[in-house]
Amino acid sequence: MTQQLEVLNTGTHRSLRMHASGGGEHPHFVAIAMNEFPAAATVCPIFFAKDSVTGEFYAAAMFGFRPGELLVEGAEKDDAPFRPLDRQRQGFFIADQHIAIDPTDPRFGAGAAIALFDEDGEPSEALRQVQRAIGHLKTGMDATRDFLRELLRLKLVEPIDVSLRFDDGEKLQLEGLYTVSRDALGDLEDAQALALFRSGYLQAAYCVVFSLNQVGVLARRRNERLAAKL
Repeated sequence: MTQQLEVLNTGTHRSLRMHASGGGEHPHFVAIAMNEFPAAATVCPIFFAKDSVTGEFYAAAMFGFRPGELLVEGAEKDDAPFRPLDRQRQGFFIADQHIAIDPTDPRFGAGAAIALFDEDGEPSEALRQVQRAIGHLKTGMDATRDFLRELLRLKLVEPIDVSLRFDDGEKLQLEGLYTVSRDALGDLEDAQALALFRSGYLQAAYCVVFSLNQVGVLARRRNERLAAKL
């Protein structure tokens, strides 16, 4: 769907309302920034993937194994343990030095009740939270690109194929995903490891590695849901 961006302003959007949690279906694969890795790793696996247009790597949190599937308990709620910044700012974008919105986004769809502006025409607290999320996301994505460039320079990124078989006999093969090589991390020279540590990249790399434990958690939850339907 083509985005129809409008620069956000009080005059045009004073009466506009939004949903608190993005609206619409929660995506199963969400781009995240490096500053989100610690929280994300506690509930879902983190992978690297290549942008289909630019070919550049990006980091993403996996909430389900395929579109339309949400296996992280409570992920769609406002008080979820981890709410991706990209989900928090859904419907809002940076346009030059301004914030723009896509009024056709589900964030502003039927049933939306949260005001963007107060009676004085000032941004509401809900809108301020979105503005903060956009700022954190912009800063975080810039840092993540630098992080990935350094991992690639040190040859720490490797492809990973995720093969899953479920109790109903279904097999899933997830391809086009990458992770941090645990072996390559262990082979780093001391000076390289120290430089990664001081930059915060080593901690982020290990977050990605340890988050892979969540693949089994999500697979088990999927099997439990299958069993519940029987």
